[in-house]
Amino acid sequence: MPAELGGSQISSLLEALPGIASVLRSPVADALVKAIRAAAGVGEFAMDDAEELVRYAVRRGLIGPEEGDRVLADVEGPLKSKHKPVRAAKPKALPKKRAVKKKSRR
Repeated sequence: MPAELGGSQISSLLEALPGIASVLRSPVADALVKAIRAAAGVGEFAMDDAEELVRYAVRRGLIGPEEGDRVLADVEGPLKSKHKPVRAAKPKALPKKRAVKKKSRR
């Protein structure tokens, strides 16, 4: 039976082997980092990252599978056409009201 590593042992292992942290890093962590950078406008977000985050949310019970499918369907088109950034639509300006001139009483 393999021995399990404790928290301090994992920390020591990560310090001793500098490149191992990138190998052990969670794909969810990578997707989150990319999402944060994309939201700030300093990186790109890919469909693979969206799928990873949705799978994580479904596994953890944060969202249902149906909602996950809807979210992926919503973002699939905009992520495939990377030439346009995904932004919220700006509300249309309301038409300006014209001031009604009052007739002066003389």
